[in-house]
Amino acid sequence: MDAAELRQMQAPIKERYKTDPTAAMITLKAKGSTDGEGIACKVETGRAIAMAGLHPATGGSGLELCSGDMLLEALVACAGVTLKSVATAIEVPLKTGNVYAEGDLDFRGTLGVDKETPVGFAEIRLRFEVDTPAPQDKLDLLLKLTERYCVVYQTIKNGPKVSVSMQRM
Repeated sequence: MDAAELRQMQAPIKERYKTDPTAAMITLKAKGSTDGEGIACKVETGRAIAMAGLHPATGGSGLELCSGDMLLEALVACAGVTLKSVATAIEVPLKTGNVYAEGDLDFRGTLGVDKETPVGFAEIRLRFEVDTPAPQDKLDLLLKLTERYCVVYQTIKNGPKVSVSMQRM
């Protein structure tokens, strides 16, 4: 797909969102089930069932997916798709590219070993490696726009309002 094809594909969608902003508001959903053996959660991905469990640093077997890894994988996936989309739109030819995400966790917080230790990632690093003949100013623009339009990156960076509730089934 080239820049013209991308613009042609997205033009009617963008026009609809301009004329009807409510049409752009979409609710994405995820569902998981704690039914079954062990300390695990079955997550419906839309394509398959992913089994998430405890990270080995908290006593898990390592056979199930770690939700922290899944968060980083979602960031990599979103950033990679956004990078390709932006590169196409601004006509930066990418021969190949890699996206890496790393996050630092102190499991003392998660396990309640130290009440002062925060629970969650202390730092997340996102890195791109690209093979392209594009000049540096185009690469700078590519990075800036990828950061701006990556949904998962912006969600992590800006911390949206989150609510939690519980009810009996």
